[in-house]
Amino acid sequence: MVEDEDESNPLARGINSVGWLPSVFDASPSRSVFDSSMSSDDDDEETTETLPLFPLGGVVYTPNSEHILNIFEPRYRQMYNDILMNGSKRFVVSMSHPNEEGRFAQVGVLFSLEELKEVSEMTADRVKYICNHRVTGRVKLHKVMNPEAWESRDTYLKVKGTIIDDTGLLDEEKNDNDSDEAMDESIPQSMVAELKKAAAFDAAEKSPEEEALLQSFSDLVELQHDLTEDVRFTRASVKSFGVAAGTEIDPNLWTSIRLWQSYAEQRLVARQNEMQKEFQEKLVEFLKKEMGDGDEELELPSAIGFQDLSPELQNELAELQKRMTSELKPLLLEQTLSMQKILEANDHDDRVELMRYFVDAERKRLQAKKTLKSMFGGGALADEDSETIVEKKEAAKRDEPKQQIFFDEGEDAFQ
Repeated sequence: MVEDEDESNPLARGINSVGWLPSVFDASPSRSVFDSSMSSDDDDEETTETLPLFPLGGVVYTPNSEHILNIFEPRYRQMYNDILMNGSKRFVVSMSHPNEEGRFAQVGVLFSLEELKEVSEMTADRVKYICNHRVTGRVKLHKVMNPEAWESRDTYLKVKGTIIDDTGLLDEEKNDNDSDEAMDESIPQSMVAELKKAAAFDAAEKSPEEEALLQSFSDLVELQHDLTEDVRFTRASVKSFGVAAGTEIDPNLWTSIRLWQSYAEQRLVARQNEMQKEFQEKLVEFLKKEMGDGDEELELPSAIGFQDLSPELQNELAELQKRMTSELKPLLLEQTLSMQKILEANDHDDRVELMRYFVDAERKRLQAKKTLKSMFGGGALADEDSETIVEKKEAAKRDEPKQQIFFDEGEDAFQ
């Protein structure tokens, strides 16, 4: 995480950098401190709704994305039955606090149910429904209406919240419904919509702040290629990096935010794999000595128990687990809080500013890495374009480290 001394760091206060509702175990879990700055109008019954709440761990979802959920808990089976019966087909998803049970982020997203499949017979009732959803807006949560349900688990939580449609998705759905009859049935409506969005992307004017974000991203991509980072964006992604508000233009800023989220996740996976590889190499050496006295053709077992390892390797594995926890957990928390901070931003301009900060922070990290590499004899830095798929497959056959090339949406996300 960026140093706390940086006053501009939006995550300087760590977990408290984002807004949380009070815990459901509090004596009076009503409005949070984060919510106290809102006007009293937000408590007006006409501007708020009572909505089902589905907390989903430490995951942050973003508008205009699609997600599949498997529903098995009785209380959430009930929730889906209820939203189908009342016709709303929607509920709030909010991130859970990483350290406090029963406490949820103040800003969540609105999940709209698009498709539901009954699978209880196929799964011996272990899973009741498989559901596909689209995120159609943000929701500012004001109050948990039935906090006692969290501990009793006899039903799902309900919250009072304000739906914020700053993506244009809800209006877009209304407009699509209004224009269905006027559309030429010979032309697929989805194709027309995509063509309009693509044309708007090419014609869109950008604010100075949006231009600055694009430049920061471009500089970062060049650094990634200079350093031949294992996880990196393609150079082509610079031209299709969206910065526009709403969803009328595609790609837009929300598209780029999801892309950035995927990049951060893949960096974590790459670091985890790197650490595991260190131990695996030592394990292979141990097994060859124990079973084949250095025989290169020896077939190694597919699994081995912890007690079968030497005391030295047992200590190595325990140390690896400690390292992974100490190194990866803060990175995962930072990535999650970054996304939540963007989600709760007041408007598009604030989101652009936050995205630029996070892109610049990554660029500075790589710039420092490049400087150290040149100072300590890292050798010439390659300036190559992305590998071909054939080259990467051949590298995998030779058990060489596999480079991970990060693509913009519109191509396969990863190779």
